Amino acid sequence: MHVAVVGSGPSGVYTAQSLVQQDRVPGVRVDVLDRLPCPYGLVRYGVAPDHEKIKSLQTTLRTILEHERVRFVGGVEIGPGAVAPARLLDCYHAVVYCVGAATDRRLGVPGEDLPGSHSATEFVSWYSAHPDVAVNGSGPPDRFVRDVASAVVIGVGNVAVDVARMLARGVAELSPTDMPHEALGVLAASRVREVHMVGRRGPSQARFTTKELRELGSLPDTEVLVDPEELALDPAYADPSGLPAASRRNVDVLRGWAERPARGLPRRIRLRFFLRPVELTEAAGRVGGVRFERTLPDGHGGVSGAGTYEEIGAQLVLRSVGYRGVPIEGLPFDTSSGTVPHAAGRVLRDGAVSSGEYVAGWIKRGPTGVIGTNRPCAKETALSLLDDAPALALRTVADEPLAALRAAGAEPVEWPGWLAIEQAEARLGRLLGRGGPVKIPDWAGLRAAAAESGERPQPQP
Repeated sequence: MHVAVVGSGPSGVYTAQSLVQQDRVPGVRVDVLDRLPCPYGLVRYGVAPDHEKIKSLQTTLRTILEHERVRFVGGVEIGPGAVAPARLLDCYHAVVYCVGAATDRRLGVPGEDLPGSHSATEFVSWYSAHPDVAVNGSGPPDRFVRDVASAVVIGVGNVAVDVARMLARGVAELSPTDMPHEALGVLAASRVREVHMVGRRGPSQARFTTKELRELGSLPDTEVLVDPEELALDPAYADPSGLPAASRRNVDVLRGWAERPARGLPRRIRLRFFLRPVELTEAAGRVGGVRFERTLPDGHGGVSGAGTYEEIGAQLVLRSVGYRGVPIEGLPFDTSSGTVPHAAGRVLRDGAVSSGEYVAGWIKRGPTGVIGTNRPCAKETALSLLDDAPALALRTVADEPLAALRAAGAEPVEWPGWLAIEQAEARLGRLLGRGGPVKIPDWAGLRAAAAESGERPQPQP
């Protein structure tokens, strides 16, 4: 059997692993396809550059992609104007879509589209060197932090903590990372001195992990400030014994910061709770601040508006309120959940199983869990596929799928091309004196680096 897995992030690679490291259906081959010429998905383009331990997961994923029956094939886009899902299914016995959740949720408040208002996803993609930023980005390279002294990050999850930390980080800590050189220069020159991270509910319901939270307290020349009166609004704050262990640890960390006097350091991160954004206000044609309504616990795990308001001045607003799946033309899509309908990973069309089509990861279950959550999710889908293998193996498919993909207009970048990109980024880091590889931030640079491997697109048949 020859299977295509669309997406080379953790869910895609773990799906490939589950298919080749089993004995029920011997000899399964897997092509892991990706729109980008680079593998690893959000591990490369979503994990903050200063999180070396998490980024080291690439070593594990690499081992799987180098398995003798797994082939990485970058530069293959699925969808309109590219390879249609029906065409892809003609090439393989089965296709597993592991395409994640590629867009962000919106606040739905007035002023959200003012200059200076961005999704955290945009900011993360910029400092992570996602090549789409160079194509779709609008404005100068320093558009996020130009003339910004105060920033508001709306959300209290790990991504919100990441972007707050990046805004407060100094060049000395970021220089050894793989952050693109242009972004490093912009952040080094940034005059952001105040970052407000704001949640609509209380500290016991925040989604960040304690490890991520504690990192804020270790930033040089930066103090973390917490309002004890806002913490006291949370019924679980006074007695956190009934909370899950992770939430108790978060509350303990926040309590310590709230009890510590301000030290007057050059930069401040303020953690705010029980505030709901109702409007982004304007000043001189751009964001000037965020108007919030105070919220109160409703006794059922939610909050209700208190009818009192305050405004936090800011020239930059980053919303970090969750991701959302994007439909792929040719696949069914549930707009309410932002996922592909499925049964144990089998794609459902009008309620019936679509033979040969599967999903795993966030496009299957929604943007929940951590990286490790993708393992059992991928395994469930792989087991469904293996159960279906006797029928799938009867399908007539292409002898060599890459030839069919090229005929459909794709220009595949295989593993040697990716290795050439790695080598080019290592050379760039040495040239810039950065102490490690530095990411190439644009499509042209990535394609040129991949071509150094000697890979060339084959002539179309």
